[in-house]
Amino acid sequence: MKEQSHNVMQGVERMPNRSLFYAMGYTPEELQRPLIGVVSAFSEIVPGHIHLDKIAEAVKAGVYAAGGTPILVPAIGVCDGIAMGHEGMKYSLPSRELIADSVETMAVGHGFDGLVLVPNCDKIVPGMMMAAARLNLPAVLVSGGPMLAGVVDGEEMSLFETFEAVGAYKAGLIDDARIDAIEENCCPGCGSCSGMFTANSMNCLAEAIGLALPGNGTIPAVSGKRTMLAKRAGIKIMEMVERNIRTRDIINAAAVENAMACDMALGCSSNSVLHLLAIAKEAGVPLSLQTIDALSKKTPNLCHLAPAGPTYIQDFDAAGGVPAVLAELASVNKLDTSLMTCTGKTVGENIKGAKNRNPQVIRPIGNPFSATGGIAVLWGNIAPKGAVVKQSAVAPEMLVHQGSARVFNGEDAAIDAIYNGRIKPGDVVVIRYEGPKGGPGMREMLNPTSALAGMQLDKEVALITDGRFSGASRGASIGHVSPEAASGGEIALIEEGDTIQIDIPAGKLNLAISDDEMARRRAAWQPPAPNVTGGWLARYARMVTSADEGAVLE
Repeated sequence: MKEQSHNVMQGVERMPNRSLFYAMGYTPEELQRPLIGVVSAFSEIVPGHIHLDKIAEAVKAGVYAAGGTPILVPAIGVCDGIAMGHEGMKYSLPSRELIADSVETMAVGHGFDGLVLVPNCDKIVPGMMMAAARLNLPAVLVSGGPMLAGVVDGEEMSLFETFEAVGAYKAGLIDDARIDAIEENCCPGCGSCSGMFTANSMNCLAEAIGLALPGNGTIPAVSGKRTMLAKRAGIKIMEMVERNIRTRDIINAAAVENAMACDMALGCSSNSVLHLLAIAKEAGVPLSLQTIDALSKKTPNLCHLAPAGPTYIQDFDAAGGVPAVLAELASVNKLDTSLMTCTGKTVGENIKGAKNRNPQVIRPIGNPFSATGGIAVLWGNIAPKGAVVKQSAVAPEMLVHQGSARVFNGEDAAIDAIYNGRIKPGDVVVIRYEGPKGGPGMREMLNPTSALAGMQLDKEVALITDGRFSGASRGASIGHVSPEAASGGEIALIEEGDTIQIDIPAGKLNLAISDDEMARRRAAWQPPAPNVTGGWLARYARMVTSADEGAVLE
Protein backbone atom coordinates (compact mmCIF):
# COMPACT_ATOMS: atom_id res chain seq x y z
CA MET A 1 0.00 0.00 0.00
CA LYS A 2 1.09 3.59 -0.71
CA GLU A 3 -1.53 5.34 1.39
CA GLN A 4 0.78 8.01 2.85
CA SER A 5 3.00 8.73 -0.14
CA HIS A 6 -0.05 9.21 -2.37
CA ASN A 7 -0.58 12.44 -0.45
CA VAL A 8 2.83 13.59 -1.69
CA MET A 9 2.99 12.02 -5.16
CA GLN A 10 -0.42 11.54 -6.74
CA GLY A 11 -1.96 13.78 -9.39
CA VAL A 12 -0.98 16.88 -11.30
CA GLU A 13 -1.44 18.89 -8.11
CA ARG A 14 1.61 17.14 -6.66
CA MET A 15 3.83 17.86 -9.65
CA PRO A 16 5.84 20.44 -7.62
CA ASN A 17 6.41 17.85 -4.88
CA ARG A 18 7.66 15.28 -7.39
CA SER A 19 10.00 17.80 -8.97
CA LEU A 20 11.85 18.12 -5.67
CA PHE A 21 12.41 14.37 -5.60
CA TYR A 22 13.83 14.57 -9.12
CA ALA A 23 16.19 17.28 -7.88
CA MET A 24 17.65 14.66 -5.53
CA GLY A 25 18.07 12.08 -8.26
CA TYR A 26 15.07 9.88 -7.60
CA THR A 27 13.60 8.32 -10.74
CA PRO A 28 9.91 8.17 -11.67
CA GLU A 29 10.10 4.41 -11.21
CA GLU A 30 11.35 4.81 -7.63
CA LEU A 31 8.53 7.19 -6.85
CA GLN A 32 6.00 4.55 -7.88
CA ARG A 33 7.25 2.32 -5.08
CA PRO A 34 6.33 2.64 -1.37
CA LEU A 35 8.48 5.28 0.30
CA ILE A 36 10.17 3.87 3.40
CA GLY A 37 11.72 6.23 5.92
CA VAL A 38 14.96 4.79 7.31
CA VAL A 39 15.42 6.78 10.52
CA SER A 40 19.07 6.54 11.54
CA ALA A 41 20.54 7.95 14.75
CA PHE A 42 24.09 7.67 13.38
CA SER A 43 26.57 10.13 14.88
CA GLU A 44 30.23 10.33 15.79
CA ILE A 45 29.62 10.99 19.52
CA VAL A 46 27.86 7.79 20.66
CA PRO A 47 29.76 4.45 20.67
CA GLY A 48 26.48 2.63 20.20
CA HIS A 49 25.76 4.72 17.11
CA ILE A 50 29.17 5.14 15.48
CA HIS A 51 28.40 2.26 13.10
CA LEU A 52 24.71 2.95 12.43
CA ASP A 53 25.56 4.32 8.99
CA LYS A 54 26.47 0.74 8.02
CA ILE A 55 23.33 -0.68 9.62
CA ALA A 56 21.17 1.88 7.82
CA GLU A 57 22.81 1.06 4.48
CA ALA A 58 22.01 -2.61 5.05
CA VAL A 59 18.38 -1.69 5.82
CA LYS A 60 18.22 0.35 2.62
CA ALA A 61 19.57 -2.59 0.62
CA GLY A 62 16.82 -4.81 2.05
CA VAL A 63 14.10 -2.26 1.30
CA TYR A 64 15.31 -1.78 -2.27
CA ALA A 65 15.62 -5.52 -2.87
CA ALA A 66 12.04 -6.02 -1.72
CA GLY A 67 10.62 -3.37 -4.03
CA GLY A 68 10.57 -0.22 -1.91
CA THR A 69 12.33 3.12 -2.08
CA PRO A 70 14.37 3.70 1.09
CA ILE A 71 14.87 7.30 2.21
CA LEU A 72 17.42 8.01 4.92
CA VAL A 73 16.53 10.65 7.53
CA PRO A 74 18.32 11.52 10.79
CA ALA A 75 17.59 11.39 14.50
CA ILE A 76 19.57 12.74 17.44
CA GLY A 77 20.98 10.76 20.33
CA VAL A 78 22.69 11.50 23.64
CA CYS A 79 25.37 9.13 24.97
CA ASP A 80 24.42 8.68 28.61
CA GLY A 81 27.91 7.57 29.57
CA ILE A 82 29.49 10.73 28.15
CA ALA A 83 26.69 12.90 29.59
CA MET A 84 26.96 11.27 33.04
CA GLY A 85 27.91 13.28 36.09
CA HIS A 86 27.44 16.81 34.73
CA GLU A 87 24.78 19.14 33.33
CA GLY A 88 24.64 17.16 30.11
CA MET A 89 22.69 14.36 31.82
CA LYS A 90 19.77 16.73 32.28
CA TYR A 91 19.25 16.52 28.51
CA SER A 92 19.19 12.73 28.26
CA LEU A 93 15.61 11.84 29.24
CA PRO A 94 14.16 15.00 27.61
CA SER A 95 15.83 13.94 24.36
CA ARG A 96 13.40 11.01 24.23
CA GLU A 97 10.56 13.45 23.58
CA LEU A 98 12.56 15.35 20.95
CA ILE A 99 13.30 12.09 19.14
CA ALA A 100 9.66 11.00 19.14
CA ASP A 101 8.55 14.41 17.88
CA SER A 102 11.22 14.53 15.17
CA VAL A 103 10.36 11.06 13.84
CA GLU A 104 6.71 12.10 13.69
CA THR A 105 7.68 15.31 11.90
CA MET A 106 9.82 13.61 9.26
CA ALA A 107 7.33 10.78 8.64
CA VAL A 108 4.21 12.91 8.28
CA GLY A 109 5.96 15.83 6.60
CA HIS A 110 7.20 13.60 3.78
CA GLY A 111 4.45 11.01 3.47
CA PHE A 112 6.38 7.84 4.32
CA ASP A 113 4.45 4.59 3.85
CA GLY A 114 6.50 2.76 6.46
CA LEU A 115 9.44 3.21 8.79
CA VAL A 116 12.54 1.26 9.68
CA LEU A 117 13.88 2.70 12.92
CA VAL A 118 17.64 2.43 13.48
CA PRO A 119 18.56 3.40 17.06
CA ASN A 120 20.73 1.71 19.66
CA CYS A 121 21.15 3.58 22.92
CA ASP A 122 19.15 4.52 25.97
CA LYS A 123 16.58 7.18 25.04
CA ILE A 124 16.76 6.71 21.30
CA VAL A 125 15.15 3.26 21.29
CA PRO A 126 12.09 4.23 23.37
CA GLY A 127 11.82 7.60 21.62
CA MET A 128 11.54 5.87 18.25
CA MET A 129 9.12 3.28 19.65
CA MET A 130 6.94 6.08 21.03
CA ALA A 131 6.88 7.70 17.60
CA ALA A 132 5.97 4.41 15.92
CA ALA A 133 3.06 3.92 18.34
CA ARG A 134 1.91 7.52 17.86
CA LEU A 135 2.05 7.39 14.04
CA ASN A 136 0.59 3.88 13.70
CA LEU A 137 2.38 3.24 10.41
CA PRO A 138 3.98 -0.07 9.46
CA ALA A 139 7.29 0.00 11.34
CA VAL A 140 10.23 -2.25 12.22
CA LEU A 141 12.98 -1.41 14.68
CA VAL A 142 16.51 -2.73 14.15
CA SER A 143 19.19 -1.63 16.58
CA GLY A 144 22.95 -1.45 16.18
CA GLY A 145 23.48 -4.28 18.66
CA PRO A 146 25.48 -4.67 21.89
CA MET A 147 29.17 -4.01 22.40
CA LEU A 148 31.34 -6.97 23.27
CA ALA A 149 32.58 -7.10 26.85
CA GLY A 150 36.09 -5.83 27.41
CA VAL A 151 38.80 -7.94 29.01
CA VAL A 152 41.14 -6.69 31.75
CA ASP A 153 43.67 -9.12 33.20
CA GLY A 154 41.57 -12.03 31.97
CA GLU A 155 38.36 -10.67 33.53
CA GLU A 156 35.36 -9.61 31.42
CA MET A 157 34.25 -6.04 32.10
CA SER A 158 32.09 -3.26 30.71
CA LEU A 159 31.33 0.41 31.26
CA PHE A 160 29.89 0.08 34.76
CA GLU A 161 33.24 -1.18 36.05
CA THR A 162 34.86 2.10 34.96
CA PHE A 163 32.47 4.08 37.17
CA GLU A 164 32.99 1.68 40.08
CA ALA A 165 36.75 1.88 39.57
CA VAL A 166 36.58 5.61 40.33
CA GLY A 167 35.10 4.85 43.75
CA ALA A 168 37.66 2.11 44.36
CA TYR A 169 40.48 4.49 43.38
CA LYS A 170 39.13 7.22 45.69
CA ALA A 171 39.04 4.66 48.52
CA GLY A 172 42.62 3.58 47.82
CA LEU A 173 41.56 0.08 46.80
CA ILE A 174 43.18 0.13 43.33
CA ASP A 175 46.25 1.85 41.92
CA ASP A 176 46.99 3.97 38.83
CA ALA A 177 47.99 0.97 36.72
CA ARG A 178 44.71 -0.83 37.40
CA ILE A 179 42.50 2.18 36.73
CA ASP A 180 44.38 2.89 33.48
CA ALA A 181 43.94 -0.73 32.34
CA ILE A 182 40.20 -0.59 33.02
CA GLU A 183 39.83 2.77 31.28
CA GLU A 184 41.57 1.59 28.13
CA ASN A 185 40.03 -1.88 27.82
CA CYS A 186 36.47 -1.94 29.21
CA CYS A 187 34.81 -0.69 26.03
CA PRO A 188 36.50 -2.51 23.13
CA GLY A 189 34.46 -1.21 20.20
CA CYS A 190 31.14 -0.13 18.76
CA GLY A 191 27.77 -1.09 20.19
CA SER A 192 25.55 -0.42 23.19
CA CYS A 193 27.40 -1.07 26.46
CA SER A 194 27.54 -4.78 27.04
CA GLY A 195 25.47 -5.45 30.18
CA MET A 196 21.73 -5.49 30.75
CA PHE A 197 21.75 -1.72 30.96
CA THR A 198 18.99 0.53 29.58
CA ALA A 199 19.94 0.36 25.90
CA ASN A 200 20.12 -3.41 25.77
CA SER A 201 17.05 -3.69 27.99
CA MET A 202 15.00 -1.65 25.54
CA ASN A 203 16.39 -3.45 22.49
CA CYS A 204 15.38 -6.76 24.07
CA LEU A 205 11.96 -5.40 24.99
CA ALA A 206 11.41 -4.11 21.44
CA GLU A 207 11.85 -7.73 20.41
CA ALA A 208 9.53 -8.99 23.17
CA ILE A 209 6.78 -6.49 22.32
CA GLY A 210 6.93 -7.56 18.66
CA LEU A 211 8.33 -4.43 16.99
CA ALA A 212 11.80 -5.89 16.29
CA LEU A 213 12.96 -9.13 14.70
CA PRO A 214 14.27 -11.99 16.85
CA GLY A 215 17.91 -11.35 17.70
CA ASN A 216 17.54 -7.57 17.78
CA GLY A 217 18.41 -7.32 21.46
CA THR A 218 21.43 -9.59 21.55
CA ILE A 219 23.32 -10.13 18.25
CA PRO A 220 26.66 -8.34 18.79
CA ALA A 221 27.25 -5.10 16.92
CA VAL A 222 30.38 -6.47 15.26
CA SER A 223 28.74 -9.66 13.97
CA GLY A 224 27.89 -10.20 10.32
CA LYS A 225 24.55 -11.48 11.60
CA ARG A 226 23.74 -7.93 12.72
CA THR A 227 24.10 -6.71 9.12
CA MET A 228 21.97 -9.62 7.94
CA LEU A 229 19.33 -8.69 10.52
CA ALA A 230 19.28 -5.12 9.19
CA LYS A 231 18.76 -6.34 5.62
CA ARG A 232 15.94 -8.59 6.80
CA ALA A 233 14.34 -5.65 8.59
CA GLY A 234 14.37 -3.77 5.29
CA ILE A 235 12.76 -6.72 3.54
CA LYS A 236 10.23 -7.23 6.31
CA ILE A 237 8.95 -3.64 6.28
CA MET A 238 7.84 -4.16 2.68
CA GLU A 239 5.79 -7.17 3.74
CA MET A 240 4.23 -5.12 6.52
CA VAL A 241 3.34 -2.32 4.12
CA GLU A 242 1.85 -4.81 1.65
CA ARG A 243 -0.20 -6.49 4.40
CA ASN A 244 -0.97 -3.18 6.12
CA ILE A 245 0.34 -4.41 9.48
CA ARG A 246 0.63 -1.29 11.61
CA THR A 247 2.31 -0.58 14.91
CA ARG A 248 -0.88 -0.66 16.96
CA ASP A 249 -1.75 -4.03 15.44
CA ILE A 250 1.38 -5.16 17.31
CA ILE A 251 1.56 -2.93 20.41
CA ASN A 252 -1.59 -3.56 22.41
CA ALA A 253 -2.31 -4.27 26.08
CA ALA A 254 -1.33 -7.94 25.82
CA ALA A 255 1.92 -7.11 23.99
CA VAL A 256 2.85 -4.59 26.68
CA GLU A 257 2.25 -7.27 29.31
CA ASN A 258 4.45 -9.67 27.31
CA ALA A 259 7.20 -7.04 27.30
CA MET A 260 6.83 -6.47 31.04
CA ALA A 261 6.98 -10.22 31.70
CA CYS A 262 10.17 -10.41 29.65
CA ASP A 263 11.49 -7.38 31.53
CA MET A 264 10.93 -9.10 34.86
CA ALA A 265 12.48 -12.36 33.68
CA LEU A 266 15.56 -10.60 32.32
CA GLY A 267 16.07 -8.19 35.21
CA CYS A 268 16.14 -5.15 32.93
CA SER A 269 17.08 -1.60 33.83
CA SER A 270 14.62 0.23 36.07
CA ASN A 271 14.47 2.84 33.29
CA SER A 272 12.42 0.35 31.30
CA VAL A 273 9.49 1.19 33.59
CA LEU A 274 9.62 4.86 32.53
CA HIS A 275 9.87 3.93 28.87
CA LEU A 276 7.18 1.24 28.78
CA LEU A 277 4.78 3.63 30.52
CA ALA A 278 5.52 6.22 27.83
CA ILE A 279 5.25 3.76 24.92
CA ALA A 280 1.98 2.38 26.26
CA LYS A 281 0.56 5.88 26.55
CA GLU A 282 1.41 6.61 22.90
CA ALA A 283 -0.26 3.33 21.88
CA GLY A 284 -3.39 4.15 23.87
CA VAL A 285 -2.78 1.25 26.26
CA PRO A 286 -3.52 1.75 29.98
CA LEU A 287 -0.47 0.92 32.10
CA SER A 288 0.28 1.85 35.71
CA LEU A 289 2.84 1.07 38.39
CA GLN A 290 0.15 -1.07 40.04
CA THR A 291 -0.02 -3.27 36.92
CA ILE A 292 3.76 -3.46 36.74
CA ASP A 293 3.93 -4.38 40.43
CA ALA A 294 1.35 -7.14 39.94
CA LEU A 295 3.30 -8.56 36.99
CA SER A 296 6.51 -8.49 39.02
CA LYS A 297 4.92 -10.50 41.79
CA LYS A 298 3.94 -13.34 39.44
CA THR A 299 6.90 -13.42 37.01
CA PRO A 300 10.12 -15.22 38.00
CA ASN A 301 13.54 -13.66 37.41
CA LEU A 302 15.57 -15.96 35.14
CA CYS A 303 18.70 -13.90 34.35
CA HIS A 304 21.41 -12.12 36.33
CA LEU A 305 23.24 -10.31 33.56
CA ALA A 306 25.77 -7.59 34.38
CA PRO A 307 25.57 -5.60 36.62
CA ALA A 308 23.46 -8.13 38.57
CA GLY A 309 25.84 -10.99 37.69
CA PRO A 310 29.02 -11.90 35.81
CA THR A 311 27.52 -12.57 32.35
CA TYR A 312 27.17 -10.17 29.44
CA ILE A 313 24.87 -9.75 26.46
CA GLN A 314 27.14 -11.82 24.20
CA ASP A 315 26.73 -14.70 26.68
CA PHE A 316 22.98 -14.18 26.72
CA ASP A 317 22.91 -14.26 22.91
CA ALA A 318 24.85 -17.54 22.86
CA ALA A 319 22.42 -18.97 25.44
CA GLY A 320 19.43 -18.35 23.17
CA GLY A 321 18.61 -14.71 23.80
CA VAL A 322 15.12 -13.26 24.09
CA PRO A 323 13.37 -16.14 22.22
CA ALA A 324 14.70 -18.62 24.81
CA VAL A 325 13.42 -16.46 27.67
CA LEU A 326 10.03 -16.04 26.00
CA ALA A 327 9.86 -19.80 25.46
CA GLU A 328 10.53 -20.39 29.17
CA LEU A 329 7.71 -17.98 30.07
CA ALA A 330 5.37 -19.52 27.49
CA SER A 331 5.96 -22.99 28.92
CA VAL A 332 4.04 -21.98 32.07
CA ASN A 333 1.46 -19.77 30.33
CA LYS A 334 3.05 -16.48 31.36
CA LEU A 335 3.07 -15.16 27.79
CA ASP A 336 0.40 -14.48 25.18
CA THR A 337 1.74 -16.37 22.17
CA SER A 338 -1.15 -15.48 19.85
CA LEU A 339 -0.07 -11.89 19.17
CA MET A 340 1.04 -10.54 15.79
CA THR A 341 4.64 -9.31 15.44
CA CYS A 342 6.65 -7.46 12.81
CA THR A 343 7.79 -10.79 11.37
CA GLY A 344 4.24 -11.25 10.09
CA LYS A 345 4.03 -14.25 12.42
CA THR A 346 2.74 -14.66 15.95
CA VAL A 347 4.87 -14.68 19.08
CA GLY A 348 4.34 -18.43 19.30
CA GLU A 349 5.52 -18.98 15.74
CA ASN A 350 8.58 -16.81 16.35
CA ILE A 351 9.72 -18.77 19.40
CA LYS A 352 8.91 -22.22 18.07
CA GLY A 353 12.07 -24.28 18.42
CA ALA A 354 13.82 -21.72 20.65
CA LYS A 355 16.20 -23.45 23.05
CA ASN A 356 17.82 -22.49 26.32
CA ARG A 357 21.42 -23.42 25.51
CA ASN A 358 22.93 -22.40 28.84
CA PRO A 359 20.88 -22.80 32.03
CA GLN A 360 23.60 -20.95 33.94
CA VAL A 361 22.84 -17.80 31.95
CA ILE A 362 19.07 -18.33 31.50
CA ARG A 363 17.70 -20.21 34.46
CA PRO A 364 14.96 -22.73 33.58
CA ILE A 365 11.51 -21.58 34.63
CA GLY A 366 11.47 -24.20 37.40
CA ASN A 367 14.74 -22.95 38.89
CA PRO A 368 14.64 -19.14 38.81
CA PHE A 369 16.92 -16.75 40.63
CA SER A 370 13.77 -15.58 42.41
CA ALA A 371 10.05 -16.23 42.19
CA THR A 372 9.39 -12.55 41.54
CA GLY A 373 10.60 -10.21 38.82
CA GLY A 374 13.81 -8.27 38.48
CA ILE A 375 12.08 -4.94 39.13
CA ALA A 376 10.04 -4.10 42.22
CA VAL A 377 7.70 -1.20 42.93
CA LEU A 378 7.77 0.26 46.45
CA TRP A 379 5.10 2.34 48.19
CA GLY A 380 4.91 4.25 51.46
CA ASN A 381 4.82 7.67 53.03
CA ILE A 382 7.99 8.67 51.14
CA ALA A 383 6.56 7.50 47.81
CA PRO A 384 2.73 7.59 47.85
CA LYS A 385 2.70 7.26 44.05
CA GLY A 386 5.47 4.67 43.97
CA ALA A 387 9.21 4.17 43.55
CA VAL A 388 11.18 1.64 41.52
CA VAL A 389 14.18 -0.57 42.30
CA LYS A 390 16.06 -3.18 40.28
CA GLN A 391 15.76 -5.81 43.00
CA SER A 392 17.70 -8.43 41.04
CA ALA A 393 20.82 -6.25 41.48
CA VAL A 394 20.35 -5.73 45.24
CA ALA A 395 22.51 -7.74 47.65
CA PRO A 396 20.36 -10.07 49.81
CA GLU A 397 21.42 -8.29 53.01
CA MET A 398 20.10 -4.97 51.67
CA LEU A 399 16.61 -6.16 50.70
CA VAL A 400 15.47 -5.04 54.14
CA HIS A 401 17.33 -2.05 55.57
CA GLN A 402 16.84 0.71 58.12
CA GLY A 403 19.18 3.64 58.42
CA SER A 404 19.74 7.32 59.00
CA ALA A 405 18.92 9.74 56.20
CA ARG A 406 21.78 11.71 54.67
CA VAL A 407 19.97 14.38 52.71
CA PHE A 408 21.29 16.16 49.61
CA ASN A 409 19.50 18.65 47.37
CA GLY A 410 21.08 17.43 44.14
CA GLU A 411 23.50 14.79 42.89
CA ASP A 412 26.61 16.98 43.00
CA ALA A 413 26.50 17.47 46.76
CA ALA A 414 25.90 13.74 47.30
CA ILE A 415 28.79 12.60 45.14
CA ASP A 416 31.11 15.05 46.92
CA ALA A 417 30.11 13.55 50.28
CA ILE A 418 30.62 10.00 49.01
CA TYR A 419 34.00 10.69 47.43
CA ASN A 420 35.20 12.45 50.58
CA GLY A 421 34.26 9.64 52.94
CA ARG A 422 31.34 11.32 54.70
CA ILE A 423 28.89 8.44 54.04
CA LYS A 424 29.07 5.63 56.57
CA PRO A 425 27.77 2.06 56.71
CA GLY A 426 24.07 1.98 57.51
CA ASP A 427 23.30 5.38 55.98
CA VAL A 428 20.48 6.01 53.51
CA VAL A 429 21.57 8.63 50.99
CA VAL A 430 18.65 10.81 49.84
CA ILE A 431 19.14 12.76 46.60
CA ARG A 432 16.20 15.00 45.78
CA TYR A 433 15.21 17.83 43.44
CA GLU A 434 16.49 15.64 40.60
CA GLY A 435 13.07 14.55 39.27
CA PRO A 436 11.59 15.27 35.85
CA LYS A 437 10.62 18.84 36.85
CA GLY A 438 13.15 19.44 39.58
CA GLY A 439 16.35 18.44 37.80
CA PRO A 440 14.99 19.14 35.32
CA GLY A 441 15.40 15.99 33.28
CA MET A 442 15.63 13.31 35.98
CA ARG A 443 19.38 12.70 35.87
CA GLU A 444 20.74 9.17 36.18
CA MET A 445 22.69 8.49 39.37
CA LEU A 446 25.38 6.11 38.13
CA ASN A 447 28.20 8.14 39.67
CA PRO A 448 26.99 7.89 43.29
CA THR A 449 25.86 4.26 43.04
CA SER A 450 29.11 3.24 41.39
CA ALA A 451 31.16 5.18 43.92
CA LEU A 452 29.42 3.33 46.74
CA ALA A 453 29.99 -0.01 44.98
CA GLY A 454 33.63 0.80 44.27
CA MET A 455 34.15 1.72 47.93
CA GLN A 456 32.51 -1.60 48.88
CA LEU A 457 29.58 0.17 50.56
CA ASP A 458 26.84 -1.08 48.23
CA LYS A 459 25.99 -3.85 50.71
CA GLU A 460 25.74 -1.38 53.61
CA VAL A 461 24.36 1.89 52.19
CA ALA A 462 21.05 2.49 50.41
CA LEU A 463 20.23 5.37 48.07
CA ILE A 464 16.82 6.85 47.25
CA THR A 465 16.06 9.61 44.77
CA ASP A 466 13.35 11.27 42.75
CA GLY A 467 15.85 11.00 39.91
CA ARG A 468 16.67 7.71 38.28
CA PHE A 469 19.46 5.19 37.93
CA SER A 470 21.46 3.89 35.05
CA GLY A 471 20.85 0.29 34.08
CA ALA A 472 24.48 -0.14 35.12
CA SER A 473 23.68 0.77 38.74
CA ARG A 474 23.54 -1.94 41.37
CA GLY A 475 22.75 -2.05 45.05
CA ALA A 476 19.76 -0.80 47.02
CA SER A 477 19.24 2.05 44.58
CA ILE A 478 15.61 3.20 44.72
CA GLY A 479 14.57 5.75 42.11
CA HIS A 480 11.56 7.39 40.48
CA VAL A 481 10.22 8.43 43.93
CA SER A 482 6.85 10.01 43.20
CA PRO A 483 5.65 12.67 43.74
CA GLU A 484 9.03 14.34 43.25
CA ALA A 485 10.46 16.94 45.62
CA ALA A 486 9.96 19.87 43.24
CA SER A 487 6.22 19.12 43.20
CA GLY A 488 6.06 19.04 47.00
CA GLY A 489 6.40 15.28 47.27
CA GLU A 490 7.17 13.74 50.63
CA ILE A 491 10.81 13.14 49.71
CA ALA A 492 11.18 16.93 50.07
CA LEU A 493 10.19 16.65 53.73
CA ILE A 494 12.92 14.22 54.85
CA GLU A 495 15.38 15.76 57.31
CA GLU A 496 18.98 14.85 58.07
CA GLY A 497 19.13 11.98 60.58
CA ASP A 498 15.55 10.75 60.05
CA THR A 499 15.10 6.99 60.11
CA ILE A 500 14.19 5.48 56.74
CA GLN A 501 12.76 1.97 56.52
CA ILE A 502 13.18 -0.09 53.33
CA ASP A 503 11.52 -3.47 52.80
CA ILE A 504 11.87 -4.46 49.14
CA PRO A 505 10.19 -7.90 49.40
CA ALA A 506 7.19 -6.26 51.08
CA GLY A 507 7.22 -3.31 48.65
CA LYS A 508 7.59 -0.71 51.41
CA LEU A 509 9.51 2.59 51.63
CA ASN A 510 8.73 4.66 54.71
CA LEU A 511 9.95 7.55 56.82
CA ALA A 512 9.64 6.76 60.55
CA ILE A 513 7.79 9.90 61.64
CA SER A 514 4.19 10.51 62.65
CA ASP A 515 1.50 11.77 60.30
CA ASP A 516 1.29 14.93 62.43
CA GLU A 517 5.01 15.59 62.01
CA MET A 518 4.74 14.99 58.26
CA ALA A 519 1.86 17.49 58.09
CA ARG A 520 3.88 20.06 60.07
CA ARG A 521 6.79 19.75 57.68
CA ARG A 522 4.52 19.95 54.66
CA ALA A 523 3.00 23.19 55.91
CA ALA A 524 6.48 24.69 56.33
CA TRP A 525 7.85 23.56 52.94
CA GLN A 526 8.58 26.19 50.32
CA PRO A 527 9.36 25.29 46.68
CA PRO A 528 12.92 26.20 45.68
CA ALA A 529 13.79 28.38 42.72
CA PRO A 530 14.01 26.36 39.49
CA ASN A 531 17.45 25.04 38.54
CA VAL A 532 16.99 26.06 34.90
CA THR A 533 15.11 29.14 33.70
CA GLY A 534 15.82 29.26 29.97
CA GLY A 535 16.07 27.13 26.85
CA TRP A 536 14.47 23.80 26.03
CA LEU A 537 14.86 22.40 29.57
CA ALA A 538 12.79 25.20 31.08
CA ARG A 539 9.97 24.38 28.67
CA TYR A 540 10.39 20.69 29.46
CA ALA A 541 10.14 21.34 33.21
CA ARG A 542 6.86 23.19 32.72
CA MET A 543 5.34 20.40 30.58
CA VAL A 544 6.66 17.12 31.98
CA THR A 545 4.55 14.76 34.09
CA SER A 546 5.57 12.65 37.07
CA ALA A 547 7.81 9.57 36.84
CA ASP A 548 4.89 7.30 37.76
CA GLU A 549 3.26 8.46 34.51
CA GLY A 550 6.40 7.81 32.45
CA ALA A 551 7.70 11.41 32.58
CA VAL A 552 5.89 12.18 29.33
CA LEU A 553 4.96 15.69 28.23
CA GLU A 554 1.50 17.02 28.94
